[in-house]
Amino acid sequence: MAEQYDCIIIGGGPAGLNAALVLGRARRSVLLIDNNQPRNAVTHASHGFLTRDGITPAEFRRVAYEEILRYPSVQHETLKVTGIRKITGGFEVIADSRSGEPVQSRKLLLATGLKEIYPDIPGLKELYGRSLFHCPYCDGWELRDQPLIVAGDHPRIFHLAKLLYGWSQDLIVCTNGQRILSDEQKQLLSSRNIQITEQAVAAFHGQEGKLREVEFSDGSRVSRSGGFIIPQWVPHAAFQEALGYEVTEDGGVLTDAAGKSSVPGLFAAGEAASGAPSQLILAAGAGSIAAVSMNTELMEEAFS
Repeated sequence: MAEQYDCIIIGGGPAGLNAALVLGRARRSVLLIDNNQPRNAVTHASHGFLTRDGITPAEFRRVAYEEILRYPSVQHETLKVTGIRKITGGFEVIADSRSGEPVQSRKLLLATGLKEIYPDIPGLKELYGRSLFHCPYCDGWELRDQPLIVAGDHPRIFHLAKLLYGWSQDLIVCTNGQRILSDEQKQLLSSRNIQITEQAVAAFHGQEGKLREVEFSDGSRVSRSGGFIIPQWVPHAAFQEALGYEVTEDGGVLTDAAGKSSVPGLFAAGEAASGAPSQLILAAGAGSIAAVSMNTELMEEAFS
């Protein structure tokens, strides 16, 4: 007979970890399944989380698991989920390295986050997470007042450029070969002495993780010491066909404010729900909200 839990959490990022903590303290039986491949593994420090500002992702996870596993009703397994199906009264989850034996739960939380697809630009991989980033709130302070490049072929580059102006006024906006800025947007950026180029980035040049120069498609180069790019974001959760939940415009699991999806008993939190990147502290908060909502449902079912 399959093992039974009150809740199975898929994903060991801040949303899944915080949900496990809240449910463990509520004395719920929880299985947290994590494949140990965090999106922020390349990041050298995480910021904006009160009492943990500057912590490395690895240390954050170590402390989190140390705290969570103090609660005896919480179990953790490092596995990859290969299948999920809705069953009477809950869900059944199949993961590798379990000899094909499924586990079952009354509630299911998807906290699988996102994966990044980077532009195929030489030098980007070596510099990303060290002097090239995507989130100004996470890493803007460390690059304050430095000469920066803002590169991407998505329309939100206009918003990103304006946002970064608060950290550095020495900006070059590169639309990477695309004409995505309107004349009005160009004029507004230029009025703040923000340079604009529609050339494609041919390569990022640097040493030991430090950006030195940006090379463009015409062979010209410009000195920069850091910058921000816009990767493509794709939800890790790939269970929509199996579970039939509704999705957001960005491909995330559509939920209400309490983390409930359109499928009874199925919840989502953090980037898995939003379909867009979020700060550590926001994802953790979303996990807490979803956990309280799941515990409330379990309580109401026990008294119904």
